[in-house]
Amino acid sequence: MEFSYDDEQNGLREAVSGLLARAYADSEQRRAVVATDPGFDEKTWSRLAEMGVLGLPFAESDGGMGAGPVEVSVVAEEIGRVLAPEPFVEAVVLAGGLVSDLGTDAQRAEVLGALAEGSLVPAFAHAETGTRWEPSARSVTATADGGSWRLTGVKEPVPHGARADVLVVSAQLSDHGASGATRLFLVQGDAEGLTRTAHRNHDGTRSAKVEFAGTPAAPLGEGTGDQTAAIEKALARARVAYGHEALGAMETALTTTAEYLRTRKQFGVTLNKFQALTFRAADMYVSLELARSTVMWATLVVDADGDVVAAADRVRLQTSRASRHIGKEAIQLHGGIGVTAEYSVGHYTSRLTAIDHLLGDGDWALARLAATVDQHETVDPLG
Repeated sequence: MEFSYDDEQNGLREAVSGLLARAYADSEQRRAVVATDPGFDEKTWSRLAEMGVLGLPFAESDGGMGAGPVEVSVVAEEIGRVLAPEPFVEAVVLAGGLVSDLGTDAQRAEVLGALAEGSLVPAFAHAETGTRWEPSARSVTATADGGSWRLTGVKEPVPHGARADVLVVSAQLSDHGASGATRLFLVQGDAEGLTRTAHRNHDGTRSAKVEFAGTPAAPLGEGTGDQTAAIEKALARARVAYGHEALGAMETALTTTAEYLRTRKQFGVTLNKFQALTFRAADMYVSLELARSTVMWATLVVDADGDVVAAADRVRLQTSRASRHIGKEAIQLHGGIGVTAEYSVGHYTSRLTAIDHLLGDGDWALARLAATVDQHETVDPLG
């Protein structure tokens, strides 16, 4: 497998890195941005659009750039490197990906074109209280109303749900002979019967409680068949993209920790002179590289349209273990300063923790992988 980037991909990385480095040169700048709504910098979002980043994975006929998952991974990693709070994975990979997969020509042109231009932010409203990272809807229902549809129920949490201009909502059909099937609908941000209550997450990003009370909605795509499989695949692609965001964050946490060990003195010598601390930093590096190889492999699986769901489960398990290890060690090796709000490693650990619980955590992924272990062939080590 080829794990190196070509010239265009390296150019993309340099361009995105330069933009985000200016926008979030230090943790103080990020704290200032996430302290006010909508929790990210609208100007930076517009500049990403001007660079073509927000339309990367979409077809040129839909207003996009016609790039692939490798280019998406490059951007996600740079976002994680500086903890940029812009909703790239949420809006482009997940919500935009569903519209790209299932939308009609008109829906793709309307949503994806505006998203690529930076004038529209979509969000995927799927999680419900009492569910555990399922691909199907449970409590939110869709009912036919003449020639239209209306939604009833509550989605929570919806990442960036209060800021979103349009919501991609999963709902269970209540009639039309397809009771229990999960379908996707588009809901405009100013729709009747729509109530959104925003709250701040521990990592500074925003989520919302979204309530539907007979809210008018347009079916995403054509037909009335169940779309659970498409949702599962889109969630898997987003897990892989989040894996790259976690890679960027873990690498910065490790680099920051290594630099601290090289400069901080104890008993007249720098901390990197203490062998035990150096070994712990080396273990952090091993965790990072194991996660990197898994995530990059999964990106190639996505690119080849292979078994994306299984690959994403492996990514989630590996990045969950690595991010917990690296986050905790980064704080520990910084000593008392590591737990203060004024220092960066605590914020990186907070974001890594949030990523670990978005769309399924490591224990959840392990359980899914364990349930299918008997479906694999066995190898005789002596054969």
